[in-house]
Amino acid sequence: MYSTYPGGLQWSHMQPTYQGVQITPQPYQQPYQLKQNVLSAVEPFVQYGLREAKVTSVQHAFREVAAIAYLMGAGVNPNTAYRIVESWEINEVF
Repeated sequence: MYSTYPGGLQWSHMQPTYQGVQITPQPYQQPYQLKQNVLSAVEPFVQYGLREAKVTSVQHAFREVAAIAYLMGAGVNPNTAYRIVESWEINEVF
């Protein structure tokens, strides 16, 4: 079963294809600093999600952390992203 995304990108059993051609991921060569910057930026929210999953549900925690990461990727300050996503909740439900 395929899920189609904009631009013709499809995922089948976690194998990406584009217009029917399987995409073979290539290692992205980037300085070590990028990896450290990214992991450092998301680590507080990973830890938050792990704590949140204990008191809500894994699905809820994943949605919350994913929404925060999405907003951060869009350029929103991490603290603001957290506050925005928390503001969407009513009784721990989106």
